[in-house]
Amino acid sequence: MAPEIMIVLSTLGLYAMAVVSPGPNFALISRLALNGSRKAAVGATVGLALSATFYAILTIAGLSVLLTEVGWLASLVQIAGGSYLIYLGVKTLLEAKPQRSRERSAPTRKSAQEGFRMGIIVNLSNPKVITFFLSLYAVTMPAEASLWTKLAVLLGGFILEIVWYGLVILLFSTAPARAAYDRAGHWVERVIGSALTVFGLKLISEKLWSRGTL
Repeated sequence: MAPEIMIVLSTLGLYAMAVVSPGPNFALISRLALNGSRKAAVGATVGLALSATFYAILTIAGLSVLLTEVGWLASLVQIAGGSYLIYLGVKTLLEAKPQRSRERSAPTRKSAQEGFRMGIIVNLSNPKVITFFLSLYAVTMPAEASLWTKLAVLLGGFILEIVWYGLVILLFSTAPARAAYDRAGHWVERVIGSALTVFGLKLISEKLWSRGTL
């Protein structure tokens, strides 16, 4: 039992370090929270967690090879994902205009369903998530690991996603964070919009470079 507990702890420890690393997921959640779209941020968090768990299940079941080995499918998914991130980034940049504090403080009206859809698309359209899980499980999880060990890792990963991005939402929904956003919101949105655009361009350029088209 002890070795299997160590497998779960070591796997989730590495998973946690990946989750808290800055990336498009963090940019998406922080922007929704800062904009006052708390319901949308919660929906996006659930979407991110579910899609990550879906990819994790595919990897553990050995089905992720269908995406990683079918070159055109992986390319299509990665380019589509990069394009969606660029769309979100450019949209954010276009909306990043200085406004009066009173106007800026009004919460943006986005539903939990909209956020959920954004979270699902951002994660599912990034096949690099599968590459991460393949590398993670290859290092930490032996092939003979028991079913409960695999289930514990899947559940733990889902909880880590929910807890981390839940903390991000709480932090960026506080009065001090909102007050700071009121003062410099357009600069924050420019940074987040630029980050999303760069992430999208990176996804597309990596795939094009790997295919020798650039």
